[in-house]
Amino acid sequence: MTHPDVPAEQAHVDLAYERLTAMRARTAAMLQDAFGERGSTFQALTERDIRVRNSLGRLEQLDIGDTSLVFGRIDKASPDGPEPFHIGRLAISDLDQEPLVVDWRAPIAEPFYRATGAHPMGLRRRRHLLTEGRRVVDLEDEYFDEEGSDSGASLGLSGPQVITAALERSRTGRMQDIVATIQREQDEIIRGPLAGILVVQGGPGTGKTAVALHRAAYLLYTHRFPLEGQGVLVVGPNPTFLRYIEHVLPSLDENGVELSTVNALYSATRPTGRDDDDIARLKGDARMAKVVAHALADRERPLRHTAEIPYGSHVLRITPRMSAQVVAATRRRPGTHNSRRRAFESILYRHLLEQAAPSAETPDRNLASEPLTAEELGRSIRHEPAMARTLDRMWPLLTPEQLLHDLFGAPALIDLAARDILTTEERALLRRDRGETNARIAWTDADIALLDEALALLGPRRRRRDTEAEEPIRAYGHVVVDEAQDLSPMQLRMIGRRSLSGSMTIVGDVAQATSTWAPASWAQVVEHLPARRGWRLTELTVNYRTPAEIMDLASRVLAQVAPGMRPPEAVRASGHSPRTVPVPAVSGLPEEGLVAASVDALEQELENLDAQRGGAGTIGVLAPPSILDALSDAFESAGIPVGRVGHGALDERVSLLSVEDAKGLEFDAVTVVEPDRIARESPQGLRSLYVALTRATQWLTVVHSGRLPASLAAAQSSSA
Repeated sequence: MTHPDVPAEQAHVDLAYERLTAMRARTAAMLQDAFGERGSTFQALTERDIRVRNSLGRLEQLDIGDTSLVFGRIDKASPDGPEPFHIGRLAISDLDQEPLVVDWRAPIAEPFYRATGAHPMGLRRRRHLLTEGRRVVDLEDEYFDEEGSDSGASLGLSGPQVITAALERSRTGRMQDIVATIQREQDEIIRGPLAGILVVQGGPGTGKTAVALHRAAYLLYTHRFPLEGQGVLVVGPNPTFLRYIEHVLPSLDENGVELSTVNALYSATRPTGRDDDDIARLKGDARMAKVVAHALADRERPLRHTAEIPYGSHVLRITPRMSAQVVAATRRRPGTHNSRRRAFESILYRHLLEQAAPSAETPDRNLASEPLTAEELGRSIRHEPAMARTLDRMWPLLTPEQLLHDLFGAPALIDLAARDILTTEERALLRRDRGETNARIAWTDADIALLDEALALLGPRRRRRDTEAEEPIRAYGHVVVDEAQDLSPMQLRMIGRRSLSGSMTIVGDVAQATSTWAPASWAQVVEHLPARRGWRLTELTVNYRTPAEIMDLASRVLAQVAPGMRPPEAVRASGHSPRTVPVPAVSGLPEEGLVAASVDALEQELENLDAQRGGAGTIGVLAPPSILDALSDAFESAGIPVGRVGHGALDERVSLLSVEDAKGLEFDAVTVVEPDRIARESPQGLRSLYVALTRATQWLTVVHSGRLPASLAAAQSSSA
């Protein structure tokens, strides 16, 4: 039976949509008027362009698509009776400019998310609207001046019926916002202060990614100036993840946020190679920052022998002593290496001026002219082959690729740059064949952070006749980093350079670290970030995604890999126990049997979704990288369309992924193939299995032909 107030709330929602339509029509008319203006002055044209840009931005804000405009209401206590405010995605007013809908980020909306029985924040009632598009389906009320429902009381949940409805909804391959179901502990993070670094520790299913994105939207709303001009950057673990979250911020009325992976922050080079784990770990070590700095300093070098530069009928000489003085003077100048090249040349020409002045008569000047200047001397000799070679020997213009290619290709340069920093064995790991040209080097993921470190020291390479110069490193007003526990110290330094003031939101779960780097604490992460404004740690403790049945199984793995960490508390049970499918040994063809069993398991999951969800919902098949191709071929032979990274991942109903590519994603059903092999092929072992087991919102199937990890075998034995 629906709530009796549904018709009244539906009427209010209808009125809000009418006003939204009118607002869009008025903005569209303003846009047309702006397009029709004809200005004859630069100022008039500029003003017209501003009006067009503002109108287009406003139209984009007012386009909310199929998402619900209104999702809640608060009744504030007052002497004249309850004062209602409806909460929604956008601020909407009636013809008299009275609020019909309050933006969820406005201060007046804060009690909708934070009020509790102990701290009602001036509320008498909080109402959650269960909606489908524009239609109000039902209501859920919480009262603060009388006894109300105790549903979800153990976890302190607000609107448990709304949460349950959201969690039970089929997944689509794209993250949805949680603006209607934000809980108190999440809202405290979202509305946290801008300054400094906020670290959010959150186990599987706690909504840490959604919270971080909603925080970005809140900060842009609350601190429109200066963030709108400075920009907000969101860094995710991989391109698949970015596609998964790309619709969230636009649905929250924010389109000015840049999404990027950490590698894409350095745009000049894309990684095509792969390092062994020990090499990747070394390249990610913070000590490599000193190695890169030393490598560059070694390229700013005095001459060993005197250089002779033709000048008219005379010869100018650059001695080792003179060159040492010039290099030392240039190093004392501020700026990056490449930007100081001009200063280096000017200082050198001034030193040479004394030799040139007595013989200043050249084909294009005579002794009766004005006294020779250093600038004139530079123009005369800069392009002499001997001079060009000397300049490039002492202070070369370099790209990051040139610097590292030269460094890794020469053991002597490695020894010189890494002296007293790396061991002999570590230096040997950095050695790379110089057989290929610089343009064809197979740079790796770990190299990208080193190239960025080099770029920060070198600066853009600008030659005097360049028509285009490289872009300097861009910094942002606020930076959000998801899955930060997987970043190396060098990658963290790379991200830190993108922060203008040290304002950052760092999100992740130490227990889910699966890369070559796995920090023991968040302090080990923050030490590589610009924490000059301080940092604070907060934790999300409630698991909204993973049902209790699956979390019980995953918790056994967590206890094995991180005994001191407590898993988040599951908010619900699904009624579906995890299913284990052992694969009988097939003589000589163990992988063939595993693949066939995986096909059978997937077909059963598809049948289950058809029966339970009417064909809706998504399935994730998570497997070791070594058998992804074999599984893909088998699924194709069985007539099952499957999306993979770079080939429709998240676009198909079934996605076949490695655990690394599944980071941050969720599916209605998950099939985990060969868990022991997943652990063996991961740098952090069973942590990857913990990630794989916690991607499902409803059903979990584990297919294995080898032995089960001890934690899963114990769970299987106890359930038998």
